[in-house]
Amino acid sequence: MNVGDAARRSGLPAKTIRYYEEIGLVAPDRSANGYRSYSDEEVHFLTFLRRARGLGFAIEECRQLMALYRDKKRASHDVREIAVSHVTAIDEKIAELQAMRATLSQLVDACHGDHRPDCPILDDIAGAEKG
Repeated sequence: MNVGDAARRSGLPAKTIRYYEEIGLVAPDRSANGYRSYSDEEVHFLTFLRRARGLGFAIEECRQLMALYRDKKRASHDVREIAVSHVTAIDEKIAELQAMRATLSQLVDACHGDHRPDCPILDDIAGAEKG
C-alpha cells in the first residue's frame, strides 16, 4: 500500500511516516519506480509508534522499544526499564509543572489587575527585587 493508505490505517500523517522512514524507524519496500510500498506489518509498526509517541516516549526510546518489540527473544525487564525511566521523567515534569503553577498562581493573586502600572507578575519575570 502507498503512504496515503498507510497513513489512514496507522492514524499517522504521511509527513510523519516519511520522517520515521528518514530516521530509520521503518523501512518500507520501494517499487521499481521508487514509490514506497507499506506492508501490513509496516502499518502495524507505524501504529505501534503512534501509540508509543502518544504515551510520550521520545524518538530514541521508540527506537529501543521497536527493536525490543521485533526481538522475540527479548527480556521483558529491558522493556520495563525503559518504561520505568519514562514514568520517572513524567513524574519530574509533573513536579516542575506543579511548581510553575504554584508560582504563577501566587503572582496572579498578588496582582491587583487594575489600571495601575505596577505588576508583580512582570516584576517577577523580569527578576526585579521585591521590596
